[in-house]
Amino acid sequence: MRLRYGSSYWLARPDARGVPSYPHHHRQLDVDIAIVGGGFTGCAAAYILAKAGVRVALFEQSRLGHGSAAASTALLMQEPDHYFVELARRYGAQAARSIWRLSRVAVRDLIRTLEGMNCGLEVVPSLHLATTVAGARALRRDHHARRGAGLGGRLLDAAALRRKAGVEGKAAILTSGNAVVNPFRATHALARAATRAGAAVFERSEVIRIGGAPGGMRVTTAGGSARCRQVLIATGFATPAFRPLQAHFKMATTYVIATVPLPPDSSARFSGGHPMFWDAERPYHYFRRTDDSRILFGGEDRPLPRTKRARHAALVKAAGVLRTKLHDLYPHLDPLRIEHAWEGLFATTPDGLPYIGEHPDYPGHLFALGYGGNGMTFGFLAARILLRRYRQRARPVDALFGFDRDV
Repeated sequence: MRLRYGSSYWLARPDARGVPSYPHHHRQLDVDIAIVGGGFTGCAAAYILAKAGVRVALFEQSRLGHGSAAASTALLMQEPDHYFVELARRYGAQAARSIWRLSRVAVRDLIRTLEGMNCGLEVVPSLHLATTVAGARALRRDHHARRGAGLGGRLLDAAALRRKAGVEGKAAILTSGNAVVNPFRATHALARAATRAGAAVFERSEVIRIGGAPGGMRVTTAGGSARCRQVLIATGFATPAFRPLQAHFKMATTYVIATVPLPPDSSARFSGGHPMFWDAERPYHYFRRTDDSRILFGGEDRPLPRTKRARHAALVKAAGVLRTKLHDLYPHLDPLRIEHAWEGLFATTPDGLPYIGEHPDYPGHLFALGYGGNGMTFGFLAARILLRRYRQRARPVDALFGFDRDV
């Protein structure tokens, strides 16, 4: 399954042509961990592990960052996909609070890591907003529960929301300390940092077999093999090689449009700075600005279409719906010209949380899969958790993301 379809704004930028390429794998290696997947999670894990002194080799079947990373809008959010009250109902208030705090720490850690890496990082406030009475009621209920758990966030009424984002709505939760980034360049920045720390990175090097070997595991490509202690599967979802795990996930597509650069008079009419936001609709929509004065607006998530023709038709339809919704939010953007539209494939889980760690049916494997709509935050969190597991220093809170949790 292709992880991305359509015209990605990130790959069309001039700075996308300045990233380095990496060699094919064509030799025998001995490493501690072999990583399968060269997206954001794989490159983050390669960097975190190599920096900690772990011998790492990363294998990407295509080119680094050209899959889900190039389809992302790269909102680095502390908030998981599901409301706090939903996670508290499922796992209890203490576990829900731990999940939210881990996510907040992951965003702060990721921001510190990406600072100075020339990947368009900008720390901005975020808004979770509601345009309906029912949505506002849900936000207020969740805000009350978050405050009771000692979590941050400020509740805004309709007037404050209008001042902050120029949007007509009923209510919003304002969170500071979130960020936006160029996901393609961030992926490559982490890959470069990983190689400087000693990791071996390979492109166009599909792993065709994973099996046991004396003292550990062996991954095989068309050009050679790598013996390792463990294999990290960082492909985002369970590939056909791990078909029994596919029951844990549902595949979905999300859609994004990118406008042309806004003229100065239109751009100036945005009030309250440059927040990013997402709404309380189901499925939700999300919004951000870029460093060249474009708007990225996405959402309209739906199950994966079964054929290429159906994917194309769904993209055309979703792009039209997104354009209409964006115009409804900001009527002064008229005419609203769209330059790029694309679709990204991602895996969802019943509770909106990824699966990170071991699975009893696959000894010698580590997994980081199923991020939902918060891939970069959870991908970076996965790298930290997996380093702890490799060192056999797992924390009790890490089990909240294990395959054995009751979902």
